[in-house]
Amino acid sequence: MSVYYTLCFLAAMAITIAFVNQYIMKIQTTIAITSGALAISILMLLLGKTTWPELQQHAVEVIKTVDFGEFLLQGILGFLLFAGGLGINLPALKKQKWEITILATVGTALSTVIIGSGLWLLSYVVAIPLPFVYCLLFGALISPTDPIAVLAIVKKLGAPEQIAIQVEGETLFNDGIGLVVFLTIFAVAFSGNETTFGSVMALFAHEAIGGIIFGALLGLMSHVMISATDDGSMELLMTLCIPTAGFAMANVLGVSGALAMVVAGIMIGNWTRHTGFSEQSKHFLDHFWHLLDEFLNALVFLLIGLAMLLVGFHWQAWLLMLLSIPLVIAGRFISVSAPYMVFRCFRSYNKYSVRILTWGGLRGGLSLAMALSIPAGVKLGSGGQVELRDLILMMTYASVIFSILVQGMTITSLIKRANEAERAGFPIE
Repeated sequence: MSVYYTLCFLAAMAITIAFVNQYIMKIQTTIAITSGALAISILMLLLGKTTWPELQQHAVEVIKTVDFGEFLLQGILGFLLFAGGLGINLPALKKQKWEITILATVGTALSTVIIGSGLWLLSYVVAIPLPFVYCLLFGALISPTDPIAVLAIVKKLGAPEQIAIQVEGETLFNDGIGLVVFLTIFAVAFSGNETTFGSVMALFAHEAIGGIIFGALLGLMSHVMISATDDGSMELLMTLCIPTAGFAMANVLGVSGALAMVVAGIMIGNWTRHTGFSEQSKHFLDHFWHLLDEFLNALVFLLIGLAMLLVGFHWQAWLLMLLSIPLVIAGRFISVSAPYMVFRCFRSYNKYSVRILTWGGLRGGLSLAMALSIPAGVKLGSGGQVELRDLILMMTYASVIFSILVQGMTITSLIKRANEAERAGFPIE
């Protein structure tokens, strides 16, 4: 079966689960799709181990046809980040530019080091010692909150504006920063070449700063072209060129396509929207990208649930997999609360801000895609009983599923308390 046919059937499956959820589970759509896909994966695994062994093998082959890592990182990530950027309120973003910048950069780097260091210590406790660079690699891929997961779940729950813009802004930028950090550590771990601090910093600057500059140029060029036409259809088609040809060109140039899409999306959503589109085109712009965003989100969350079929679970690594969940949450809490100790010296915040940013820091398809990109064949342990790729994929999948199903389903109560604190007149701490 071709990749196109596979995606068609998977999309239909995701929409069917979402439809059934309206009448049965009645929970947040993306959580329902992930839960449904996870249940299907478990059922296939059980049938494959008992009465129908061919089913599991066939299902794995179908999922591998899609190549989840490439499908997300080299494909639809551009659409999802551009759509997220379109919805960002730039004036509100400017009010918290320092908080968002520090959380997305310093916070991501701090989380990477904390989680990497913690994993390095835990690996010796469970007798599967990991080289420190591989521990940092896991810290880098699991530290950025996934914009696909966060914007699909947290944004729709009506958090106070101050917290909402921090969540939206941080998650859109820290995934780009996280990708750059991951690629930098990946190059150090697997390139085979001797690396220096200068070469690492040069690679980071080329990816991050280059992505921002390219995104600004792409947004400017698109603004000029959209403003030069009054054809509504042509205006929408031009916005489609940004996450397609624009995203592809960023990857060809070796700069961060993720950061480029966020910057271009913010420019189109806050500048071109008001000066380049007609009133009718604005309406179509919002509805078109909202619909496309919903469709692609459904597909990604379905693939997250089905990705369980691709994870090679090793009994030797189960303890490390379970310990990675609180380790990731602790790393997120410290990397958020430490900057807030400085922030509070200059501004007041809702007393639930740190808790919402910590518990609402969901992981999703982005982390899984990065984990799947790790090369196979690197053996760990005294007898080489566990592969590095399988171990990191196990820990990543556990953290992703926990964040979506547990954190995603329980974050509502925290947001309600934050809103009650705002209404009661006690919004600060």
